[in-house]
Amino acid sequence: MGEWTDKAKGKVKETVGVATGDRSLEAEGKADTLKGKVKGVVEDVKHAIKDKSDEREEVRRGDADPYQR
Repeated sequence: MGEWTDKAKGKVKETVGVATGDRSLEAEGKADTLKGKVKGVVEDVKHAIKDKSDEREEVRRGDADPYQR
């Protein structure tokens, strides 16, 4: 599942777990929420690496000023 789906599913499970006193369901919800957050961070890192790679390729080809930020 995607980042947002995992986060939403986790929050629902966590809330239901708290409301019903089901600590196992609450913990499962927290784990799902964390899983969604990790997926988001991984995607951010992948995008940052791709952007940096694209910048380096532009500089290598001479399409961009390497000192411009």
